[in-house]
Amino acid sequence: MSTSFQRARSEEQRAVRKQAILDTAAAMLTEMPVARLSLNELSRRVGLAKSNVLRYFESREAVLLELLDVALREWLEQLDGELAQAVDAAAPSVERGDQVADMLAASLAARPVLCDLISAQAAVLERNVSPQVAAECKRAAISNVGVLAGLVHARVPELGDHGAGRFAAATIMVTGAAWTHSQPSAAMLTAYEADPELAAMRLDFTGVLRELLEVLLAGLLTRATR
Repeated sequence: MSTSFQRARSEEQRAVRKQAILDTAAAMLTEMPVARLSLNELSRRVGLAKSNVLRYFESREAVLLELLDVALREWLEQLDGELAQAVDAAAPSVERGDQVADMLAASLAARPVLCDLISAQAAVLERNVSPQVAAECKRAAISNVGVLAGLVHARVPELGDHGAGRFAAATIMVTGAAWTHSQPSAAMLTAYEADPELAAMRLDFTGVLRELLEVLLAGLLTRATR
């Protein structure tokens, strides 16, 4: 249901409008993939003219980049507790690494909207924004990767700060790639159903991501202990 707004006259009212746009976009992403969310439909649902939405966000992509930052921060806030339960502090480093990889894969798989946003970031969301928004996006990304690196380092200190940072950055990139390749189009699904040999190419997101993260973390551990 759309909500009708009067013109915002104060900073507080502007903040309310901006949050309404973000909340509406977030709700839309529970119904449709990032690629289908349009500025026209967002404007209709939030109850503002498209030109008014653009007073708060310079483009559809700017809305989605902010949602990505929000979703990442919410995930990281919950991830600390998830890792604490999943990782045995007394286990050998390689085993702890596998536990971290397993938890990260499961945690991300439970957040399909976040994975969809990550997969669209570099190829789509960063292509229609101003240098100012691009810079803000990258500052937020650096901060979020730093938090993830700290969480990983706390469970696998043998990685060192540098190794944990490299693993955290790669986790985000690998998540985007794995998500894209594990979401086949309707045509590919039909091809898989028609040919069992092709069906073997269909990827399971959680399994693929877990394996990639395990291998990556094990390799970084090997390098760190040379």
